[in-house]
Amino acid sequence: MNDLVLRALKGDATSRRPLWIMRQAGRYLPEYRALRERHRFEDLAGNAELAATVTLQPLERFPLDAAIIFADLMSPIPALGVDVRFDPGPVISHPIRTANDIAALEEPSLDAIAPSVIDALGRVRRDLDGRAALLGFAGAPWSLAAYLVQGRGSPGFPALRAMLAEDRGLVCALLARLTRLVVQYLTAQAGAGADAIQLFDTWAGILSREEWTRVVRPHLVDLLDATKALGVPRILFVQDAPHLVDLYASLPAEALAVDWREDLPSLRARFGTRPIQGNLDPAILLAGPAATARAARALLATMPARGHIVNLGHGILPETPLESVQALIDVVHAEVLL
Repeated sequence: MNDLVLRALKGDATSRRPLWIMRQAGRYLPEYRALRERHRFEDLAGNAELAATVTLQPLERFPLDAAIIFADLMSPIPALGVDVRFDPGPVISHPIRTANDIAALEEPSLDAIAPSVIDALGRVRRDLDGRAALLGFAGAPWSLAAYLVQGRGSPGFPALRAMLAEDRGLVCALLARLTRLVVQYLTAQAGAGADAIQLFDTWAGILSREEWTRVVRPHLVDLLDATKALGVPRILFVQDAPHLVDLYASLPAEALAVDWREDLPSLRARFGTRPIQGNLDPAILLAGPAATARAARALLATMPARGHIVNLGHGILPETPLESVQALIDVVHAEVLL
């Protein structure tokens, strides 16, 4: 039984630091690229058998300590009656822009929310058979709203920020609706066997401290309060938001995940023994295995081991050499703590 991730999330001592990699099931793997030659992304993510296969691919190649379910941030959104396609990122056919648009969102039952993701979690749980932790994930309400209002990925998501300036109440109504959806989605994931859950707020950094505190924070508090009873640790990842670290670190998630811009020893000094995940720059792995090993050793040397889950500071890049991934694993596995 490999419980390193779960022990680290509790702040317990471990024989070595656990390691998994954001976006580890994906484009840097030749076996994933082979599947993509035959299947569209939405077909892989929307088919439980294929999604389970993709989730397990990195663990067939590397001794990672967690599998994270293969899905998309927007996987629960079709349950609201919203059409989502991929080109290559998510595209919303009819963006949410008015109160009537929000009122028209459907109220799905629990089993109608991303059923293929929930099925895939159960399949992976059985196949893992205890050799690694199983992680679920979801997008935070603000990051889901960014795509729903803008209609697709866009630098800074100006449509959402303009809506916020024009009608704060409208944005808050949308965030409240999305919070309910995410709570349902995470409830289903925990029921399907997820050992822990990562909550991605990828686009929180586009707001000022004041706006984030007034608009986003209350909904994250509601979400975390509503999912506490699920009994699974929550890892909160906020991307590109160094001005918000102290604010989101005050939220009641069991662990913090930070991008490569953050200084982990400084975070440890400020937040004591709270579990922290991260945070090698994904671009370092592009420099090859020697550079990766040097950076990994430096991370281990400067960051206290207890409660530290080694990961990248964002998703692994498609061009990453497999040898760099192996070099990272070798350095982490060479550290003996007990």
